Amino acid sequence: MEEILLQADLTAVAPGRLSADLAHELAILAEVESAGGATVYRFTERSLRRALDTGRTADDVRAILEARSRTPVPQTLTYLVDDVARRHGRLRGGAVSCFLRSDDEVLLSEVLAHSAAEELGLRRIAPTVMVSSLPLAEVLDGLRAAGFSPAAEDAGGAVVDLGPKGRRTEPRLRRGTRDAGRVVDRSPTNRAEELVERLRAGDRLAGVRDSVAGRRELTGATGNLASLQEAVREGRTVWIGYVDAHGVAGDRVLAPVSVGGGYVEGRDALDGELRRIQLHRITSIAPVDAGAEQPAGRDQARG
Repeated sequence: MEEILLQADLTAVAPGRLSADLAHELAILAEVESAGGATVYRFTERSLRRALDTGRTADDVRAILEARSRTPVPQTLTYLVDDVARRHGRLRGGAVSCFLRSDDEVLLSEVLAHSAAEELGLRRIAPTVMVSSLPLAEVLDGLRAAGFSPAAEDAGGAVVDLGPKGRRTEPRLRRGTRDAGRVVDRSPTNRAEELVERLRAGDRLAGVRDSVAGRRELTGATGNLASLQEAVREGRTVWIGYVDAHGVAGDRVLAPVSVGGGYVEGRDALDGELRRIQLHRITSIAPVDAGAEQPAGRDQARG
């Protein structure tokens, strides 16, 4: 059978067995609502989007319906096809392996005009951005061979070396090397002292947890903000329980120095490092006793 009956309720009735071509078209354009002696198909936004995803246009869909229907195409169905087609594809996605960017639009035009651009699969998606499906290292090598001088960058915009000898990890500090203008001593004695300090820091954290166990405040975002602002004003140290981006619970003892922009920033009472925690991840707060918040110094670790 080569024809269907379109109805005003966005359905189509196939009175008998359809030909393979028509059955294939309807499987893309509509959903089967009921099967039996006569099969009923329903046209929906989802089914019409599926048809448009295959590359068909609104004109293609209307032409198929007009050619295959024994009855006139209902206006309601025409409106639905046009509405779905108007919104379809306004947001586009594609697979790319790397990008090239430059504030110099003329330079990007020169790159695209070069014969190497086609070989490298480069295409422009914005006045200052091009993309390619090839790996970045291959694209950069091709551009350098063509006489250009591109550079690779990381997520922060810093230049990185993609060559086989490029440094990918921070160098491991050795005994006697300089770090931030000072000589780093990695002697066994100092490593042992560091280990002792870390163990004692863990003991101090455990003691702080015990001291605040009964005083944790589950205050919510507004209460957390007020508690932290008060701690900044009064120079108090607080215990903070939080959940990280992976949903894992943790805690820190901080002396807050600033609160704002969705973060609390403060000195870690155990190692003195500056830490930042997002306010919306904080689950509980408690004040810390003055005697429990001071980390032991190097002299205490030796003792």
